[in-house]
Amino acid sequence: MSLPNIITLCRLLLVPVVVWAIASEEVQLAFWLFVLAGVSDAVDGFLAKQFGMHTELGAYLDPLADKALLISIYVALSVEGLIPRWVAIAVVARDVMIIGAVMLSAVLARPVHIKPLVVSKVNTMVQIAFAALILAANGFDFPLGPLMQVGLIAVGLLTALSAAAYLAAWTRHMAS
Repeated sequence: MSLPNIITLCRLLLVPVVVWAIASEEVQLAFWLFVLAGVSDAVDGFLAKQFGMHTELGAYLDPLADKALLISIYVALSVEGLIPRWVAIAVVARDVMIIGAVMLSAVLARPVHIKPLVVSKVNTMVQIAFAALILAANGFDFPLGPLMQVGLIAVGLLTALSAAAYLAAWTRHMAS
């Protein structure tokens, strides 16, 4: 068990605490925990790269922790009425589609190796930024104004584009 893996496990353990904070209307706390999770993601990545601490477990655990945090936050924000439900549905549906495609490929003895696409990296950055913005606005009581609509459109569009790109790549893989 490497230090980056321990940090990643701690980030995974933060997920229910962040959800609890949102559900308990402790949105400032949720914001700071979300920031802590983001910092921990950067730190574990830095340590793994700079000190050669990459592990096979970490290769699976890190994206799992990231997805668990993002999906949980979007669902919690939706349940609390801080974002429209369609946004949470889109975020969850995209990840379920990707996981389902990977599982189906394995079952059909055509395993696919998912590499992060540029659109997916941009999508993840925008999803993180929007979630942080929503948490900050609600935790520190400042109005978002038009930023809310811009964020919703950006997250919705990029989530759809990312899902379509992965679906196209998976379809090409399965057809080859």
